[in-house]
Amino acid sequence: MSRKPGSKQLILEYFLDNIGKILESKDIQKAGGGAVEWARRVRELRNEEGYQILTYRDRTDLKRNQYLLETDKRLPAFERDISKETRAWVLERNGYTCQMCGVAAGDPDPLGGGRTVRLTMGHIIDKSKGGNDTPQNLRAVCTNCNEGLQNTALPKPDRIHLLAQIRRATIHDQEAVLAWLLQKFKLEVKKKV
Repeated sequence: MSRKPGSKQLILEYFLDNIGKILESKDIQKAGGGAVEWARRVRELRNEEGYQILTYRDRTDLKRNQYLLETDKRLPAFERDISKETRAWVLERNGYTCQMCGVAAGDPDPLGGGRTVRLTMGHIIDKSKGGNDTPQNLRAVCTNCNEGLQNTALPKPDRIHLLAQIRRATIHDQEAVLAWLLQKFKLEVKKKV
């Protein structure tokens, strides 16, 4: 019995069949069998396998969600060097929370689909721009932000804005914030009788 090709292989074949043509993200995802993590597979083809897949960051005539493979010639690629220990340390340091949009691992996915949020490692300075795999250059990001589905990340709120938002929240939501903080910092609160 022959094995069905994975989404990365299907996406690669789609790019190779369309060298020199501008491709839309929805068509790439469809070509990859509808894979949710299609953008990650594109990055793997580009960063780890050396395919010169261009985006709007590389060429001004490309729009967001457009990709172009100009040639099948491959460049030297990057290797993944992030150890399990480094991943665990970065996730712990970042409170198992996306450092771009603020969702936590296991939260319902804000983009729907009945999924829960998964976190991955994101580079602060991308490897293609000279960044490395050290903990100082890594941060926890959700798969949506890592794949560019969020497009923009909200700025981190300052303390006054954050406290104002919590004060405006319902008592139930304020209690949820308190419970989360107590759990995060492993604290107990003694209720007054």
